[in-house]
Amino acid sequence: MSLVPDELLYTKDHEWARLENGTATVGITDHAQRELGDIVFVELPKVGARLKAGETFGTIEAVKTVAELYAPMAGVVTAVNSDLATDAGIVNQDPYGKGWILKVAAERSNDDELMNAEAYRKLI
Repeated sequence: MSLVPDELLYTKDHEWARLENGTATVGITDHAQRELGDIVFVELPKVGARLKAGETFGTIEAVKTVAELYAPMAGVVTAVNSDLATDAGIVNQDPYGKGWILKVAAERSNDDELMNAEAYRKLI
């Protein structure tokens, strides 16, 4: 069974967001990393890029597939996890911690599209 922390928000596309003081830290869920398998590369946006909720901001490549990454909310990218450039497998090892993908100065305009942990557990 996949780990689904209660304090996070989730998308139907299996991204998570942790909101703290107007900044959303974003990654993929434990369920998503298990489905993808061994992750070998993460394409990251540039710091300063403006994201729209639901739009593609990069890709994540596993040994057998490539999947798009979708922004859980609108905002400006304030940081990317540069550790993923040398070891994308961190996402497999710690998807909710060291495997975060980016941070966004969040504009919470699509709360109705984000799920709490209970709703996400039902989805998966």
